[in-house]
Amino acid sequence: MTSLPEGLTAGTWNLDPTHANLAFSIRHAGLSRVRGNFPDVSGSLEVGQELEDLRFTVVAQVASVDTGNEDRDNHLRSADFFDAATYPEMTFRSTEVGKKTITGELALHGVTKTVELDYEFEGTATDPFGAYRAGFSGTAKFSRKDFGLTWNAALEAGGVLVSDEVRVAVEAEFVAPTAA
Repeated sequence: MTSLPEGLTAGTWNLDPTHANLAFSIRHAGLSRVRGNFPDVSGSLEVGQELEDLRFTVVAQVASVDTGNEDRDNHLRSADFFDAATYPEMTFRSTEVGKKTITGELALHGVTKTVELDYEFEGTATDPFGAYRAGFSGTAKFSRKDFGLTWNAALEAGGVLVSDEVRVAVEAEFVAPTAA
């Protein structure tokens, strides 16, 4: 058993969506990275007695995807990509938490696969309004094809428009349960 990071206390901590960012990037035409995020997120952190008892759950509404380009966002919401009407949520539930890696099940586009997230515990603090918070950041990579996201277009010079590898970056603050 491994001790909890300093400052974490047992109970259910709620994700603060106003202090969370679930971002992604993907290579476009082999030339640059397109970045976006999912601003409509919710989640929780279950804290037990040991590090191994931590359980993270994060749910993103895929229709909230925002890349800063309305046409691209609408294309991402369509059946070519996320098919937000059929699969409105993307969910991550941890299954194992180690000192630097979180393993969990990512459900996206009707497919659930195991992914690993490298993470850092950023610490705890009480904000000016009395809420006790814990911060985490993390990164992951996965194949979009593993989740049935296969739309693409061939480029005249060779290659494809959208890369297979998706990079994810997460910043999250969780708020501690209040005493009854």
